[in-house]
Amino acid sequence: MAPMKVLVIGAGAREHAIVRSLVADTSVDAVIAAPGNPGIGHLALCEPLDEITDSATALAIAQRHDVDLVIVGPEVPLVAGMADVLRDGGFDVFGPSAAAARLEGSKAFAKEVMSAAEVPTGLAHLCTTPDEVADSMDALGTPYVIKDDGLAAGKGVVVTDDREAGLRHAAACLAKEGGQVVVEEFLDGPEVSLFVLSDGMTVLPLSPAQDFKRVGDDDAGPNTGGMGAYSPLDWAPAGLTADLVTRVAQPTVDEMRRRGTPFVGVLFIGLALTTRGPRVIEFNARFGDPETQVVLARLLTPLGTLLKAAATGRLDEYDTLRWSDEHAVTVVVAAHNYPGTPRTGDPLGGLDEVEGVPTAYVLHAGTALDADGTLVSSGGRVVSVVATGDDLAQARDRAYAAVALVELDGSHHRTDIALRASRGEVTVG
Repeated sequence: MAPMKVLVIGAGAREHAIVRSLVADTSVDAVIAAPGNPGIGHLALCEPLDEITDSATALAIAQRHDVDLVIVGPEVPLVAGMADVLRDGGFDVFGPSAAAARLEGSKAFAKEVMSAAEVPTGLAHLCTTPDEVADSMDALGTPYVIKDDGLAAGKGVVVTDDREAGLRHAAACLAKEGGQVVVEEFLDGPEVSLFVLSDGMTVLPLSPAQDFKRVGDDDAGPNTGGMGAYSPLDWAPAGLTADLVTRVAQPTVDEMRRRGTPFVGVLFIGLALTTRGPRVIEFNARFGDPETQVVLARLLTPLGTLLKAAATGRLDEYDTLRWSDEHAVTVVVAAHNYPGTPRTGDPLGGLDEVEGVPTAYVLHAGTALDADGTLVSSGGRVVSVVATGDDLAQARDRAYAAVALVELDGSHHRTDIALRASRGEVTVG
């Protein structure tokens, strides 16, 4: 296979993880990132992209570098149709069309597709008025699960026993232009994230992971974009991934193709392993962050070749993927006041020292270089610290040893990522 040039759209730790894996693929000879970040800049050429939804500039970058593959990382440009513009420009793209990305862009649409594909999921009501919300909450009971229908960067969901808090969140969602709310039944049991690659026909699962959405230890505090993750899931039932491909992923991909909107990219299945079996909580139309950081840490199959096959309808050439036997843990170091309005502009230190911890490395998320060239925080989730180990306990120890070296004033992180799993305390059903 001729050497490939790959363009990665995005600026977070997920994209840094993708770029890191692409650089390790011997069939990839150049990686360009737009806009990238200072960490990605050590591995790839970063091109400016002031607005992440600026499809015209993304197309111009792809043309200027004559790339062989474009990977669109974040959900916002996908829902806005960036993959369509790039495909229309003649490029192979890993990432769904705007029509297919509605699986993430609209919770109501996702539920409609799940229903048509007979995918097991929780009961849900689509509401457009406060009265409908109140009636649905009463019908489905506590804990109340209230979701903004549109994109909300992982923060549009409130799970609460407080009826008034649920109604307030719903009112804020409904106040948006075209605002709709999905009220769902609460699903018990541990949550699992499964990424499934799709070329529109064939699906190929990656290794499951578990992420930690709440800001504080023991799942306290508000939802975030994700504070850490680990993989693999030793406690998951045998055959879980194969079962989810059969019952969830393949039927969903088949249904999208039947509708004339084939899904090409990664289908992120968020699910709960309830006492009644797996139930899908949500679909996303891209790699999840921070799960990508731990899944790609263990993937041995070359990523560039794999995503090129997905983008060009050739996933059926892969029977299985190759995985490291190691366990991986990632811990997010967040800025002061995240997930509220995070403080930015604080100097970031200690990252070079992380290299002294076996297997550990830092993926940049919300970082920037200031006018003096100093590395500073520029977002809520600042870095993801990743480490691998022979077992989960060793991976945790290394990850947290590395986190302890990161210097960022006012920063915070969870201290319990993968802790219960490492102690064998996660049970299903």
